Amino acid sequence: MSNSSPTPPDSSTWMEAVADFLLEEPAVEAIRLNPESKRVEMATLGRVDGELLQAKLTEVLRAVDARWLQKTEAVPVHSAMLEVQQKDGALVLEKPSCPTAPKFWKWRDFAWPEPDEMEQESDDEWRMLAWQAAICGVSLLAGYLAERFSSGPAWVPQSLFAIALVSGGWDAAKDAWENLLERRLDVHFLMLAVALGAVAIGAWEEGALLLFLFSTSGALEHFVMYRTHREINALTKSAPKMAHVLLPDGTTEDRGVQGLRVGDVIVVKPDELFAVDGTVISGSTAADESTLTGEAVPITKETGASIYGGTLNQWGMVQVRVDRPATQSALAKIITLIQTAQHLRAPSQRFTDRFGTRYTILTLSIVALMFFVWWLGFGIPPFENTVVSKSSFYRAMTLLVVMSPCALVLSIPSAILAAIAWGARRGVLFRGGAAIEKLAEVDVIAMDKTGTLTEGELKVAKIESFPAGRENDVLRIAVSLEANSNHPIARAITRHGQAQGIAAEKLAEFQSIAGQGLRGRTAGGLSYVGRRELVKDSALGEVLAQVPDAPLGFSEVWVLHEQIVGRVLLKDEIRAGSRAVLEQLAAEGVRTIMLTGDRRAAAIEVGEKLGIAEVRAGLHPEDKVAVIRELTQAGRKVAMVGDGVNDAPSLAAAYVSVAMGARGSDAALEQSDVVLMQDKIEKLLSARRISQRARRIIQQNLIISLGSVIVMAVASLFGIVPLTLGVLTHEGSTVVVCLNSLRLLFEKE
Repeated sequence: MSNSSPTPPDSSTWMEAVADFLLEEPAVEAIRLNPESKRVEMATLGRVDGELLQAKLTEVLRAVDARWLQKTEAVPVHSAMLEVQQKDGALVLEKPSCPTAPKFWKWRDFAWPEPDEMEQESDDEWRMLAWQAAICGVSLLAGYLAERFSSGPAWVPQSLFAIALVSGGWDAAKDAWENLLERRLDVHFLMLAVALGAVAIGAWEEGALLLFLFSTSGALEHFVMYRTHREINALTKSAPKMAHVLLPDGTTEDRGVQGLRVGDVIVVKPDELFAVDGTVISGSTAADESTLTGEAVPITKETGASIYGGTLNQWGMVQVRVDRPATQSALAKIITLIQTAQHLRAPSQRFTDRFGTRYTILTLSIVALMFFVWWLGFGIPPFENTVVSKSSFYRAMTLLVVMSPCALVLSIPSAILAAIAWGARRGVLFRGGAAIEKLAEVDVIAMDKTGTLTEGELKVAKIESFPAGRENDVLRIAVSLEANSNHPIARAITRHGQAQGIAAEKLAEFQSIAGQGLRGRTAGGLSYVGRRELVKDSALGEVLAQVPDAPLGFSEVWVLHEQIVGRVLLKDEIRAGSRAVLEQLAAEGVRTIMLTGDRRAAAIEVGEKLGIAEVRAGLHPEDKVAVIRELTQAGRKVAMVGDGVNDAPSLAAAYVSVAMGARGSDAALEQSDVVLMQDKIEKLLSARRISQRARRIIQQNLIISLGSVIVMAVASLFGIVPLTLGVLTHEGSTVVVCLNSLRLLFEKE
């Protein structure tokens, strides 16, 4: 095969991505893109979470390569839902609205992302802060030695202390100035105020020590963030950029993954990444799916096997049919989940968010009040230190130091981000800090059976028709309808049909009946595929009532047609690790419940083999929701674990929702707080363990930060804490909190 020159993808590909984003965000009314200046603006209506919106937009814009936009002179997209036009070199997409609506829009600038931007900025920032802290520390030490052991002029140590003050306070001064321009006060302002106050009373050494410890803790904080972003971006870097597209004449052309369309055929060579989710149509190989699922063992891929974008083709050259565009691949969904998770705050983090401008003003007011109380109330000199006691101003500066909430502000977000990074590297995705905290509180775990406690990879064991002799017709109808579903049963029937050479018929109509099955119309007439109730409610119900239930351990799917009635029997295997997981949860005092739509006899058999505490079978989606609500009203905190579309309502109703694997349905992933990427139920224990560990570390951080503030503030009121000790305690608690959170990255699974 020969390679032709790369061709830029059609503009409609990225246009659809931007349009989908705009339609999915109710608070966003319009988007204005200018690729030449790399500027993006959005018109919003009402209050929005800017950070969360930026996280979602970033993933979309990464799919919109600026080169494609610049080469597009016209916009060949027409949508009944959006108004699309170009103005002054910018592309503008607007939702339909009344003429007066734009007057109420608020246009906001958003960042145009660069490759590895967040990680690179974190890396540069912590290194710069580390250099500033190092210069500050060296100058402070030199000044201390010059003051204690040198008989030189007094300006020498003061000059060295001044260098330490400037280098240690440079970053804090920039941040404080930016906040002052926005009429906000923060801890940076407090630190600078204390340092300048120390200099004003001649305590140059204490002021320099304060800024050295403050800049050191700032460098350490940014190092923790850098390590976290590096762990998270490891997945982003694994996303493929190009693919070899097979052309009708047998040649290939290299095309960006964003230009791939559903139905395209790509050629994947050994040691190359699979570009998107698809199906192998020619050749055989093995795939390393460790970047996606954490599974180290290569997975054999024969004709008909599903492959996932971002995984590695190990040894064979295969042809793959594209089943999903790049923006909807399993890897793309994972990356979006992680990036969104970093901006979803935990309940306890929202508690610390309150310590902003108001707390700063309160602290400054208390310090000012105590200055006058010490001076006018107790007669302590305002600015002169004596042998007996320190001045009122010195005491006020000490109180200001110990009341600054640096450690408190960092105590929770540092632990949450570290836990998210730990999970991302081990196949456990937390969608925000709330998921981490809430999972540790769960005392009941409800689980779906198929695909959760069992392998979910069903195999067709037998096909029956009534009357006998039309088994192939039963299979053909089942394949035709199930080809439009992503349920494990549907995948099993479709695979079996392909192996038997049964082709799906074209459907004139198709409908999914929630909790019952599928309805479709082919050239042969109207057909239903689904639960036994479909047959019972038909005219043949009385006759087929004599048909025995499927044997224990088997699932049945009924096929109902105008002239044909039959069923497909399928067999599923229990997951190897399910029993051990349930035993461990029971040992921890967690009650487990199986919620399934299968027959009660089959469900009880599986439940007895696993040792699950309670089994509820024959449930429709609304029945599962009712069980969740029943437990919630009883005061239990329920986690629901599932993977199918029918699990989405109960996942939404649960206190914590857990989806099984990136291969689960889009509806299940959308409703989930936690995603277990390895499709292994054992990862539920890992998720719960890191959740409990993170919760303990958050509690430790709060005790350290709040405890140090309260103890030192009370001691400062009695004048028994020197400024140096206050500085050491304040900054020391900040460093301890950061290091304590960083331990999460090194937790063993």
